[in-house]
Amino acid sequence: MRKQISSSQTDYRSFLTTLKNRVRSAQISAGRSVNRELVRLYWDIGQNIVEKLQIAGWGESVVERLATDLNKEFPNMRGFSADNLWRMRQFYLEYSSAEFLEQAVPEMEKSREVPLKKISGKTTKVPLKEIKAFSGKSEFGKAVLNSVSTKAPNSKMLQVVTEVPWGHHVEILKKVKVTEARIYYLGAIAQFGWSRSVLLNQIKARTYERTVKNKKAHNFSLALPGRIAEQADEILKSSYNLEFLGIGTAIKEREMEDRLISHLRKFILELGYGFCFIGQQHRLVLNSKEYFVDLLFYHRRLKALVAFDLKTTAFEPEHAGKMDFYLNLLNENEKTAEDQPSIGIILCAEKDDVEVEFALKTKTNPIGVAEYQLQPKLPEHFKGRLPTARQLADAMRDVLPSKQKSKTNKKTRK
Repeated sequence: MRKQISSSQTDYRSFLTTLKNRVRSAQISAGRSVNRELVRLYWDIGQNIVEKLQIAGWGESVVERLATDLNKEFPNMRGFSADNLWRMRQFYLEYSSAEFLEQAVPEMEKSREVPLKKISGKTTKVPLKEIKAFSGKSEFGKAVLNSVSTKAPNSKMLQVVTEVPWGHHVEILKKVKVTEARIYYLGAIAQFGWSRSVLLNQIKARTYERTVKNKKAHNFSLALPGRIAEQADEILKSSYNLEFLGIGTAIKEREMEDRLISHLRKFILELGYGFCFIGQQHRLVLNSKEYFVDLLFYHRRLKALVAFDLKTTAFEPEHAGKMDFYLNLLNENEKTAEDQPSIGIILCAEKDDVEVEFALKTKTNPIGVAEYQLQPKLPEHFKGRLPTARQLADAMRDVLPSKQKSKTNKKTRK
């Protein structure tokens, strides 16, 4: 007679949990393996198309014919349209080029040079550089460095690109035209596991420009040791996109703070990898007085407390003094021996970079100042082309009846 096992028993629950985790792990591994093989297949197809078009001299019409024959031979497989075959060609060309590899390794080691062969057959010498992307610790960065360190960069580069799903590659090739930005997004996907929707949101929000390219306002180089200062600069953005809060009118700081907490997942995604939330209105005590930090985080990679002060107004020099005081208390009472110095970030509606520079000059603690964006910005090509409020009012007066014109005139004068 079989002995019945109660599902409430602790041992059985633990056993079941272990098996569930193992199954999920196997599913994820299988999915990754399928993706790697698919991207590897597309890389090979792209390479073969390049060789036939550029080396064998075949005409471009062969791509249309190839699409037709492949779809006929494999009717249940998607991805063999002519457009996708051209995308495979672009995929191979751009990610195996010497230009891409050179941009992928941004810090030069002048003492060593490695020849890289271009598709045309010409050989060019490219300086070997040290990987900077993601502090030089990402698998993506290491693989790119390896690709430059060998005479067969394509095989090494293939190891890099197979970490990223094909759909992500397509979006990057279509929407991102700057090589450095492509490298940034590829590395982020490989390291942080971004979904395609997250990638599209990050591209739309111009995360590369705000994280890497645009000038940032801080005193990190004055208040932190060299390497730590560089890492702190990497976690700070020049501006933060808070459109997800849905704020269209004036708002009080506490209300904005509450909304950030209610959208905490989106806020942490905007902050970037490594931020761990500690608390809202975090209490600090000095003698008998209490002080409160708006939002307190801990950054895993920096190993430092990061305090946020929210301002719905423009930056004022006294904001830096207040943050400096908070950081002194955090370092004195809550920073551990293993932690780096606490960092402060002031989020404000707008700032003057010169004013920020002078306000931070004498501060001993690392402080960054960044603007936040609540509504989409007007695209550059529309600036100066749309009518002002007065121009719209004048236009309305030309088409409205006389009674309505008088009302419009009174509103305009007010």
